[in-house]
Amino acid sequence: MLKTDDLKESAARAALDLVTDGMRLGLGTGSTASRFVAALGERVAAGLNVVCVPTSDATREQAARLGIPLTTLDETPRLDLTVDGADEIDTQLRMIKGGGGALLREKIVATASDRMVVVADDSKLVSVLGLYPLPVEVVRFGLMATIGLIEAIAAETGCHGAITLRPGAADAPFVTDQGNLILDCAFGTIPEPEVLAFSLKRVPGVVEHGLFLGLADLAIVAGKSGVRAMRRAGA
Repeated sequence: MLKTDDLKESAARAALDLVTDGMRLGLGTGSTASRFVAALGERVAAGLNVVCVPTSDATREQAARLGIPLTTLDETPRLDLTVDGADEIDTQLRMIKGGGGALLREKIVATASDRMVVVADDSKLVSVLGLYPLPVEVVRFGLMATIGLIEAIAAETGCHGAITLRPGAADAPFVTDQGNLILDCAFGTIPEPEVLAFSLKRVPGVVEHGLFLGLADLAIVAGKSGVRAMRRAGA
């Protein structure tokens, strides 16, 4: 029986087939994305010529250790391809991301890319988004007021559930690479992701949310029967 780690590895390595010499790449964050970075490092060591923008400090450190050439979006504002993971993926390739806390940079990099490809094991596939708690990155100022506004707006879109501050080391909250906090919203189901996404951006204290809608063109998903590609309609 294949283990989840094996499936993640299979999906990550399959995505390497999309990488060609001279590409400008976005490198995602998380357990599956890190496997893609590791595999890419092998190709770079063998002579592949790419330049990459990491989506987190952790990914930057991993890529640097592997000798992968790095750049920034200021230096390279348009990318050919971003490869990243996901916490949930539905049949329309709408996603929840941010389990690793890098959702803001991940969304910026994905939006700056001509294509976004998601790598995942098949446990991430869902019919309705929301079982995985939705991460929402918020500023520290006015935290309780922001939580109250998120609860009210979410309820208007049919979403109900506990909203909790993500814990970090010891008794401190988790802090993103941008110095912000993350709220995890356990809604259970998100009946209208587009409506919730639009509504959350109306809350002044919200920096970004983990609903990635219309960004992924392709999902490479590994399961016990092998690796398959899922394409977004119209992509």
